[in-house]
Amino acid sequence: MSLPFLKTANLDLRPLETTDADGPYLHWFNDPEVCRSNSHFVFPYRREDAIAYIQTVNSSRTDLVLAIVERNSNRHIGNIALTGMDAIHRSGEFSIVIGEKECWGKGYSKEAGGALVDHGFKVLNLNRIHCGTFVDNTAMRKLAEFLGMREEGIRRSALFKNGRYVDIVLYGVLQHDYLRKKPS
Repeated sequence: MSLPFLKTANLDLRPLETTDADGPYLHWFNDPEVCRSNSHFVFPYRREDAIAYIQTVNSSRTDLVLAIVERNSNRHIGNIALTGMDAIHRSGEFSIVIGEKECWGKGYSKEAGGALVDHGFKVLNLNRIHCGTFVDNTAMRKLAEFLGMREEGIRRSALFKNGRYVDIVLYGVLQHDYLRKKPS
């Protein structure tokens, strides 16, 4: 296993490894409950897809995708990312999935999210971090607000999921606002 890249009180955030495709990671994106409020679960997610994705993001300098590992069990419980980072405009898109359902509601998203957003602003020198989520994804909306993001708008009927069109709520936070009101 890779050494942790970032650490929090309970979690290690490490680079994804091709061996992760042999663990629970593959099942998360084939689980309709885990994918209820994201754009996955449209086509089967295969081991080959996971390996190709892992290899692509690990060689990228515009995408930082990390495994969220529960330290006490050394278990890969989710992924977190800053993607599409733009060196000129100094922006990036935040995303997270906690795939292990028994880890939902434990505050791991806040822990991991705070560490990655800190890294994005303090080390990568991003000026803006943004995300989008389904309008009915209460957990992600609360996380975005916890991370200091403000609602910036709605992309109406932006995605088709489970037989209906879904609005996407957009959030963003600027570096100076985040550093002034850093989440605790």
